[in-house]
Amino acid sequence: MTRYDESTYGDSIADEYDDLYGSARPAAIDMLAELAGSGPALELGIGTGRIGIPLAERGVDVHGIESSQAMVDKLKAQPGGERVTVTLGDFSHCAVPGSFRLVFVVTNTLYCLTTQDDQVACFRNVAARLTPDGVFVVHAYVPNMTWWTNGQGVEIQDISLDRVWLEASRHHAVSQTVDSQYVIIEDGSVRLHPVRIRYVWPAEMDLMARLAGLRLRKRFGGWNGERFTAGSSVHVSVYERDPDA
Repeated sequence: MTRYDESTYGDSIADEYDDLYGSARPAAIDMLAELAGSGPALELGIGTGRIGIPLAERGVDVHGIESSQAMVDKLKAQPGGERVTVTLGDFSHCAVPGSFRLVFVVTNTLYCLTTQDDQVACFRNVAARLTPDGVFVVHAYVPNMTWWTNGQGVEIQDISLDRVWLEASRHHAVSQTVDSQYVIIEDGSVRLHPVRIRYVWPAEMDLMARLAGLRLRKRFGGWNGERFTAGSSVHVSVYERDPDA
């Protein structure tokens, strides 16, 4: 997809992001609040604040980095949006002042960095901002090659009496990248939201952490602390500083 950059997805989907994805899971807020402790916390790709604002309402001092001004505008218009400090920029390299007890990136947002180099840079950027006892939490899906046939696929994300949400995608296996369009058909109209991602296998993610001087503390199969197994479709990975790095 030509003319796609780090703000394209957010600028396109900001107006209906919360309607499509709904509220944050309480279990996610519970786990993040516990890990943040006295804070502060930094969310990468904070978007409309669907995680950051509820976390701030728990008393955590929440900061965020976001590449889309449209997403930031939606966050600031939300009740409680004034509680969150947001820096506009690319979270793989954006420097924010201070150190953080918790840095986190959720809902596959790490994959929005579309090169391995940028993903490695993100881990290094995080490591430079963690307190000595701080942790980095990554929540993402586990790649599943059955999603694509001959390098392409169409999946129904949601269907109701008056709306269909489809995802049409093209998979590039060598680069681990996927170009997609979210196709939303509603009230006789068709809306398109382009998204490009680079997925990461959990083992590759662990290596990125090691390159940044971090190590895996724990990996869960979900926000409720489920055991991570070969059958897990998502993971919540908690990284900490490696004392031997």
